[in-house]
Amino acid sequence: MEYEEIIIQLRSLAQPQAVAGVSRFGIDTQNALGISLPALRKMARQIGKNHNLALQLWDSGIHEARLLAGMIAEPQAVTESQMEKWVSEFDSWDICDPCCSNLFDKTPFAYRKAEEWSRREEEFIKRAGFVLMATLAVHDKQATDTEFAQFLTIIAKNAGDERNFVRKAVNWALRQIGKRNLNLNRQAIATTQAVQKMESPTAHWIAADAWRELTSSAVQNDCNVKTASKALIWRNRNRNHFSDNRNRRTC
Repeated sequence: MEYEEIIIQLRSLAQPQAVAGVSRFGIDTQNALGISLPALRKMARQIGKNHNLALQLWDSGIHEARLLAGMIAEPQAVTESQMEKWVSEFDSWDICDPCCSNLFDKTPFAYRKAEEWSRREEEFIKRAGFVLMATLAVHDKQATDTEFAQFLTIIAKNAGDERNFVRKAVNWALRQIGKRNLNLNRQAIATTQAVQKMESPTAHWIAADAWRELTSSAVQNDCNVKTASKALIWRNRNRNHFSDNRNRRTC
C-alpha cells in the first residue's frame, strides 16, 4: 500500500464527531480525524512493517497517521536522530505512550533515552522518558535489576513534578518497576517511602498510589512467583552446566 493510498483511506475513515470527544482527555485534535484504534491496528496489519512508509506518515502531521507510523515502523531501523525528531513533536499522551511502548522501547537506545528524556523539561519529552522506564520494565525480560534500580533514583528526584502528564508517567514507571520481581518490589516500596517524605502534594499522591498497589497481596504473590520461577531457571541452568562439564571430563 502506497503513502497516498493510506492517506486517502485514513480520511475516508474520519469521524468528526469523535474528535470533539477525545479532546476532553487532553488529546490535541488540531490534526485529528477521529479514527478508532482498532481500525488503525487493522490497517497496520494490512500494511505490515515498512519503515520508510512510517517516516512518511509521521511527516504528514496527521494524528492518526502518526499513530499508524508507530505501529508499522521497524525498531531495528530506528536511529537516534529519528527518536529525537519524533519525541520533540509529541503533543499528546496518546501519541507519546504507544510510540514508546510499540517502538522506542525495542531499540538499542531505549535505556539511554529514558534517562536523557527524564532530565528534559518539555512535558511530553519528560513523560516519554518515564513511559520508556515503565514499558521496559514490562517488555525487557532479560534486563538486570541494576538498570531498573537506577531508574528508581531518577523517579524519586522527579516525583515533585506537578504537571499531570508527567506525574502520571512517574507513577506508572514506579509501579511497573515494583511489579517486576520481589527484589525490585522492595526497592520500589522503599522509594515510595522516601517520596512520601517530600514536601509536595504530587509526591504524596505518587507515593500513596504506588504503595497501595505494590504492597497489595496480588502484587506480592505475583512477585514471589516470578522470583521463585527465576530461581528455578537459574538452578536448572547451573545443574545442566555442571552435568555437561562432568560428562566432558568422563569422555
